[in-house]
Amino acid sequence: MKKTLVVAAAMLSLPVAAQAQSLQPGGVYIGGEGGLNWMLNNSFTGILTVPPIGSASTQINANYNTGWLVGGVIGYDLLGPRVELEGVYRSNYGTLSVPGIAGNANAYVDQISAMANVYYDFMAGQAFVPYVGAGAGVAFLTGGAAGGSANATAFAYQAMVGVGYNLDSMVRLNLEGRYYGTTAPNYNYYGRVAGVGYQLNATIPNNNFSLMASLQLKFGSAPAAPPPPPPVVAPPSFMVFFDWDRSNLSAQALTTIKQAAGAYKSKGNARITATGHTDTSGTEAYNMALSLRRANAVKDALVREGVPATAIAVVGRGEQGLLVQTGPNVREPQNRRVEIVIQ
Repeated sequence: MKKTLVVAAAMLSLPVAAQAQSLQPGGVYIGGEGGLNWMLNNSFTGILTVPPIGSASTQINANYNTGWLVGGVIGYDLLGPRVELEGVYRSNYGTLSVPGIAGNANAYVDQISAMANVYYDFMAGQAFVPYVGAGAGVAFLTGGAAGGSANATAFAYQAMVGVGYNLDSMVRLNLEGRYYGTTAPNYNYYGRVAGVGYQLNATIPNNNFSLMASLQLKFGSAPAAPPPPPPVVAPPSFMVFFDWDRSNLSAQALTTIKQAAGAYKSKGNARITATGHTDTSGTEAYNMALSLRRANAVKDALVREGVPATAIAVVGRGEQGLLVQTGPNVREPQNRRVEIVIQ
């Protein structure tokens, strides 16, 4: 009766498992993103040259308005970790002012960044997926003020935190907060104000905070239709299930093993085969060893229940013989099992 309840519970869990797999199949994805960008206001010292007057060190204050950004990504989802290449364009306008001089000069900073990012999805495969990430790359900047402009190149870095929502197996939405910065770029401006030429050389700090939304299209293998319920293993055979990446026995597993030992004793002269299995997450070599550990854990428990060790054979099959057919890297609970066959 208890074993029947275990099988019934496993059958009921199939729709949930299939849904989890279908929401995030893994594989290649592409995406577009956009949002708001805030450059931190800052003060810096520049060398201002006005021919033929000469040069002087000048303190300059930069104040930026809320800007915007747009970009795109291509990535690969490993069901937890994700890696991607990203290109983003940022634009902010503001003003520059010099203490003691009336008025402000209009200014702008445009940034193009090429980044390599690494993310980690928590609860991968669920509808809502919190995540964190970090990235590094190169930034190409153009700054302009008071009729002049200059270009600079700098090392770029960023840190991200957000939450994704898997609409289905092919579409995902993300809302993300991000810090983005670069090593301080050096600008060398040439321009004219009121007919007077000038040159400004300055190294200007660059720190940004962004609020972004993105849409991703996934190209992983779409899941097949939910498989039929697994066949019920008829007595004198029993199944023991395990947690992910574990070989220890639960209370329910010990109860099932006790029933198997009783069935062995009732036959008088019999042999038992304990065959271990895993799901498809992890490497084949690791899963083969894990399946053997599970089978040996069941054997030890049978011996404690009075079954002679010489009457028990253990077999490890790793990912072979799946009870529920899945693709690679799928944590399917019903495939993490040991089958006990009494002959």
